[in-house]
Amino acid sequence: MKIELFYSPVTCAMAPYINLTEANAEFEVHALNFRAAEHLSAEYRKINPKHKVPMLVVDGERLTETAAIHLWIARAFPEAKLMPEDPIGQAQAISLLSWVSGGIHPYLSRINAPLRVCDIEGTAENVVEHAAQYLYEAFGLADKILEDNDYLMGDYTAPDAYFFWAVRRYTQFKLDLNRFPNIAAYYARMQTRSSVKRLMEFQKETIEEFKRAV
Repeated sequence: MKIELFYSPVTCAMAPYINLTEANAEFEVHALNFRAAEHLSAEYRKINPKHKVPMLVVDGERLTETAAIHLWIARAFPEAKLMPEDPIGQAQAISLLSWVSGGIHPYLSRINAPLRVCDIEGTAENVVEHAAQYLYEAFGLADKILEDNDYLMGDYTAPDAYFFWAVRRYTQFKLDLNRFPNIAAYYARMQTRSSVKRLMEFQKETIEEFKRAV
């Protein structure tokens, strides 16, 4: 089986890299330089009209959207136990992935690029403020989940990779993580996992390669 991950540093494509590593999968990474707009190239648009990452290609079959990608990884490598075996547990894992995808990620994107939401002069600050307030609410819910759990579902599962990315992105925007002590502890805990360490080393090398290519 040939697995290819289309990825770009800093983006949510970090999450499937982590889970593929957790699963001990052999995979090839195609790193796209977003600063050079490689994701908007005719070549990439041809294979992925959505021109986003992550995209997973398995024996030539293309798969996009985060929840679907992580579901495939979990089912292709059941021994990694990236999702519970029972139907309700799997549904809960998908629910968490969907929550990060639809209920957290878009607000991080608004902070990153407020003009994509509203390009009227003088509105960017207001867009960022409202997005931050929503994130504080969402992170408050996650902080409660992590009150008695090391990971979102008790043991490590697929949604943890995606939520780790969301927390990391949150901190990059200088938002206050100290108000969420359980998430802060979780974030530190995630960084001790070998899969995350491998990702961060790969990401550092990829960024350096992009710099040398300029």
